[in-house]
Amino acid sequence: MSAIWFAHRILIALVLAWIVATIVFMALHMVPGDPAELLLSTGGTSPDPATVAELREKLGLNQPILVQYGSFLAGLLRADLGNSLVDDYPVLSEIALRLPRTLELIFAGTLLAIAIGVPAGVYAALHRGGRFDRIASGVTALLLAIPVFVVGTLLVLLFAQTLRLMPAGGFTPLTQDPVLHLKLLTLPAIAIGKGLAAVLFRMTRASMLDALANDYVRTARAKGLAPGRVLFVHVLRNALNPVVTVLGLQMGTLLGGTVLVEYVFNWPGLSTPLLRAVEARDYPMVVGIVLTISVLFLLINLIVELIHALLDPRVSAP
Repeated sequence: MSAIWFAHRILIALVLAWIVATIVFMALHMVPGDPAELLLSTGGTSPDPATVAELREKLGLNQPILVQYGSFLAGLLRADLGNSLVDDYPVLSEIALRLPRTLELIFAGTLLAIAIGVPAGVYAALHRGGRFDRIASGVTALLLAIPVFVVGTLLVLLFAQTLRLMPAGGFTPLTQDPVLHLKLLTLPAIAIGKGLAAVLFRMTRASMLDALANDYVRTARAKGLAPGRVLFVHVLRNALNPVVTVLGLQMGTLLGGTVLVEYVFNWPGLSTPLLRAVEARDYPMVVGIVLTISVLFLLINLIVELIHALLDPRVSAP
């Protein structure tokens, strides 16, 4: 792997993170409404203009937009996202508390999707046109068509309300009760991983069929190599490249899908403070959470590019 290629990818990720931060900051400040006035409004009554002006000065909202933007960038360089306008709680502390829960949900759903989608796709490709291939293709089409919040609701009705095998929702720390924690994690992970499992199945199946049709596979078989060696060394390794790429992109989209899943299952991740912050025009909290999600998306794609380069050294060749 070329060091220049790696440095170039890091630089691109940093530039994209800055662009995203700028867009989010500017977009929020273009939304109509005065955060100070919204914070002071109670019961539908208009607050005192003097009080609003005092709060705007305290929050720095009376400064020119470029000055606020400069202060915002300086805070990012210091790893300081500011305080929430609602409760004056540090944004970074709130994110540090809730981000591990969202990441746990995403990775649990991803692992579940990989464990189901990839082996099923390989088996379907090796038995193309068979009963399993036809049934699995139909099931994946159905899974892709059903929205994630509908799946979540159905899972709650079936496993929590009807069969009473799983709790309906909530959160318990792993250190407090590992068994209950895993039970509470299972249904949200299934809900968020169902679409990814369907995508991985289709991509793995298509990549395997394409790899199986290549000349080097026929040559390997003609040489008398064991079927397992042909499958794992010559077919699966080459078929995994597009699968890994799609996996990285889909993991990024899961960051957005967790909002609905966390809401349905009452999972205390980033969705709750994000929705509350958008409603209250809490600029620091919205920018901090959106920027965190964006950076995670860029990081995931960077990791995918590194794995892709390891699987295919031509990608990082100068």
